[in-house]
Amino acid sequence: MSAPLLELEAVTRSFGGIRAVDGVSMRLNEGEVVGLIGPNGAGKTTLVNVITGVHTATSGRVRFRGEDVTAQRPFQAARRGLCRTFQIVQPFPEMTVLDNVAAGAMFGGRIDAIGAAREAAREHLEFVGLAPLSDKPASALTLAARKRLELAKSLAMKPKVLMLDEVNAGLNSAEIDGALELIRKIAARGVTILLIEHLMKVVLSVTERVLVLHHGALIAEGEPHAMVRDEKVIEAYLGEKYAKRYREAAGV
Repeated sequence: MSAPLLELEAVTRSFGGIRAVDGVSMRLNEGEVVGLIGPNGAGKTTLVNVITGVHTATSGRVRFRGEDVTAQRPFQAARRGLCRTFQIVQPFPEMTVLDNVAAGAMFGGRIDAIGAAREAAREHLEFVGLAPLSDKPASALTLAARKRLELAKSLAMKPKVLMLDEVNAGLNSAEIDGALELIRKIAARGVTILLIEHLMKVVLSVTERVLVLHHGALIAEGEPHAMVRDEKVIEAYLGEKYAKRYREAAGV
């Protein structure tokens, strides 16, 4: 087995007496699309914050390409290619859509000249379908378009690992289908994706492997359809009604 692209070893993050992340060990291999699920408050976003340097692990190690990056700062994580979107989308509202993405290119993509950053931004906006809105202020975008803008900004940082934090939250069914297609296109570029998601439709359709967090601890890991049948996962997160509907629909 080849060495993992990203590896966490017994990572814990405490806030006072609360362990938001509790001894999590996990691996992401190059080119994988991995789901991260669990109930609200399970520690999913905190785990991403530890990986990207927003919080430093209280104990344990984060390694990227074999290098210990536990103590890195967010800008260092971005420039290594450890990029993320945010659950609550907050673009620079008065800046244009184009310049929001150009800012990402300059921050994490190692592009120093504004002209070159805008040129790169145009390519990413074309990819996510926002090119016609390039000159609009970001404040004028719908929620679905702001989510796509967040993706474009992250892509401008040249991600090796892209962590998507509930990128489908608040979207309707058609918008979710569009977001799924984008995720598949990003994965086809060879980007490793960690997908934090509550919608099991999304998890089951795009991920190869699923990690399940509960009370900050990793309680299960495996192939998506196996996780839906796992009693620990059903009890902690899915509920028996969903699991029963899934088994009936799948004929298992």
